[in-house]
Formats: sequence, C-alpha cells, structure tokens
Amino acid sequence: MVELLFKELSELKEVEAIALGGSRAGENYDEKSDYDVYVYVNSPISEKDRKNILNKFCKYMEIGNHFWEYEDNCILNNRIEIDILYRNMEDFMQDIENVAVKCQARNSYTTCMWHNLRTCKILYDENGNLAKYKEKYSFDYPEQLKKNIINHQLKLIDSSLPAYPNQIKKAIARGDLVSINHRISEFLASYFDMIFAINNLTHPGEKRLIQLCKKQCKILPENFEENLELLFSHMFSRKNQEQCIEAIENIVKNLKKII
Repeated sequence: MVELLFKELSELKEVEAIALGGSRAGENYDEKSDYDVYVYVNSPISEKDRKNILNKFCKYMEIGNHFWEYEDNCILNNRIEIDILYRNMEDFMQDIENVAVKCQARNSYTTCMWHNLRTCKILYDENGNLAKYKEKYSFDYPEQLKKNIINHQLKLIDSSLPAYPNQIKKAIARGDLVSINHRISEFLASYFDMIFAINNLTHPGEKRLIQLCKKQCKILPENFEENLELLFSHMFSRKNQEQCIEAIENIVKNLKKII
C-alpha cells in the first residue's frame, strides 16, 4: 500500500525526491512503526492534488499542518500513522551546509537535520540530486563543529548569566512548576547536544536519548543515567528541591570532566 502511495507522489511534477526516515529507514521497526516520509519539491504541491492521492490510502488526514515543518499528518487504512513532510531541497541543503560545513552551533539539536539526511533511505530520486547531497555530506564530524557546539552549550548550561541552571534555581524558589519543566527541558536539550558532539555523532532526534547514548556513545559523564534519574525524581518535588539542584550541579560537573 505505501509503495503505491510513494509511486503516486513521485509522479507529481513538483516532486524531485522522496526519502524515508525514522525507524522505518533502518532495521529497528515493526509492523506498527510510523512512517516518516520526506518529499523534496521544486515548487509547492496543491492541497487538492495531495488530498486526491492521500484519500486513496488514508482513513484520516490533516492536510497542511505547519507546527514544525510543512506536512500532512495521516492515518493509513491499516491504522498506521504516516507523516509526510514537504521540503524545498535547496533550502534544506543550505541548512545542512550551515551546520556541517560552516560549523554553526544551535541552541539544541544542532546536527539533527544532518543526521536525517545521512540516515534516510532514498525511495525516489528523479535526477539523483538527493543521492549526490547525501554523498556530499557523508564526511567525518568536523572538529571545529564539535568545538563550537561545546563552547555554545557550555555557556547555556554553566557559565553565562542566563544559563539554564540559574533559571531553574529561580523557578524552584518560586515554586513555578511550568517554568521548572520548561527550563529543565531546554537544559537537557543543550546537554544531549553536547554529548553527541563530544562523541562525534550527529544528533538522532528527541526520542530514546538515554538508551541511544548508552548504546552509541563511547564517552559519557560519570553517573550519566543515575543523575538523570535523580533529576527526574525530584524536579517537581517541593520537599526535595535541594536534591533537584544537586542533580543538575552533578550533571554539569561530570559533563565538564569529559570535555
């Protein structure tokens, strides 16, 4: 069914390439795994044309969501979810260039899109351009990018005036649970961005990060999992505020030891 869907999408004049990402692009998936599909276009595909195709294969459709990238979020007739993201190839590759070649660090998930390109499975590639870009950016992790990410994230989690731990301590003192949640999420996003950089690994995204780090990273901070579990256990506890702060301080201290 999905092969027929991909075939019909590939026949649209606007489509240059189609790639599969996420677990479906590798070996760690089962029959219930979602589909993450990336459609590279040279111009926008009308909603009408997309609906006409998707209606044949999907029991539910949300067309033109734009919360992150521009996408159609659907449920296939076999009840498996499918996310179809539409990208301009040149714009997407420019973003990869800024990170992988120009070594520009971000506040979080710096190399996530580069990882997406490197690990995707190409399903259709009209002129071979996607394959050429994938080969072009299949080089070793740049040392300068590693340094830039470490320096950038270290300021956010330790040394700058607006560093996340300072904000977390203020939120804890105020008992502001929403702010505590938000600041710790940002703190962890910077933390994992740095860990993947230290290990010369592109960022795989937001899911299963502890498990992936334990499996793929040769260099991890001391008490990596234990300190994270301690943080999660106490981050919303009014009685154990000191333990939450202590966990954050230990996470930062042990991370700085491996830099």
